[in-house]
Amino acid sequence: MSDITILDDEQQSKETKKSKFNFDFLKWDYWDSSWWSLIDRINQVLFSLQSLKTKDKVVFYRLLSTMINSWISISKALSILEKQEKKETVLKFILKKMQIGIKSWKWLSECMSEFPKSFWNAEIWMVESWEKTWKLNTSLSDLANQVEKLASINWKLKSALMYPAMVVLVVIWVVSVMMIMVVPKLLEIFDTWDNLPASTVLLISISDFFVNYWLLMIILTIWWIIFVKIWKKTPHWKYNFDKFLLNIPIFGMITRKIILSKFSRVLSWMLSSWVSIVESLRITSEAVWNEVYRQRILLVRDDIKKWQKIYESIEWDELFPEMLQSMIQIWEQTAKLDKIILKIADFYDEEIDNTVSVINKLLEPIIIVFMAVIVWFIAVAIMQPIMNLADTVSNS
Repeated sequence: MSDITILDDEQQSKETKKSKFNFDFLKWDYWDSSWWSLIDRINQVLFSLQSLKTKDKVVFYRLLSTMINSWISISKALSILEKQEKKETVLKFILKKMQIGIKSWKWLSECMSEFPKSFWNAEIWMVESWEKTWKLNTSLSDLANQVEKLASINWKLKSALMYPAMVVLVVIWVVSVMMIMVVPKLLEIFDTWDNLPASTVLLISISDFFVNYWLLMIILTIWWIIFVKIWKKTPHWKYNFDKFLLNIPIFGMITRKIILSKFSRVLSWMLSSWVSIVESLRITSEAVWNEVYRQRILLVRDDIKKWQKIYESIEWDELFPEMLQSMIQIWEQTAKLDKIILKIADFYDEEIDNTVSVINKLLEPIIIVFMAVIVWFIAVAIMQPIMNLADTVSNS
């Protein structure tokens, strides 16, 4: 019996060894599932590198607020939102990860903090404070409104710069095509540069430069864009670059108003969520994208730590207008900064709208005149020697 049992054990060991060899790789289903799992992993990596769009974020806050007001649990609400997303998107990826976090007994704010590219620190702090005070259901819709307003502020700055930038690019493209393809053929009638007008000589020189060095110009332009993006990340250069943006005529004024609106709105968020003034200023300094204002707000924060008032810290500072200083001084007497400073943000939003509309109306005739001058110069440079040649022939 012992020999039989030994043989049985040996057979079982052989069978277990054979079972360790998996021949599933010879099947198409194995490769198909492995292929799709690889695609899923690649998608997850790509989604983790992307940020959530403002429109999707606003929809997320509004729908989540509606479902929580209907006494639906956060986990169930996230599941419903995730099922509504038919395609694989960044929002669907975030909702899946949030469900895993909620099921492992994490707060919603903790789940949001895992996606710093999609959710600002101000939003995370607000959600955390509302979770602790059990006011999450009534506050998410307000957060959606504020996010929309902040996004509209950024869009106003882009819209103010988009029109002139597009026109300048079109002008550069048209001039380049004319200099490379049109002007050389028109100037072939002149054998030498002798007795040519100065405007024609200048036009020929510019055309020759475009024809001979167009590839070098493209390479230098790409190199300059990459160089500026890398250099702008250094603290010293970023500070000087942001300071330069604040001093640009007209556009510097718009930039200041946008920064002050964002500063007022985010600070109002924090204070209305019962976050301390010291921590509110730190979060607000990260929300404003300008390095000059960021460092100045941190200096105000340091002054408050020394029991100095905000008004005393920003008094006589050109970065903060007198109206903002006066409103903050009123708050320090009435202790209602969150409501007062939110009205300041609304005021700056209206100012930005009016300024952008006026600038767009003024820029249009200026750009038209600029393009007319370029066309006039090219026409004169080409037609002037032709007219001189016609006069010479008629005289002879």
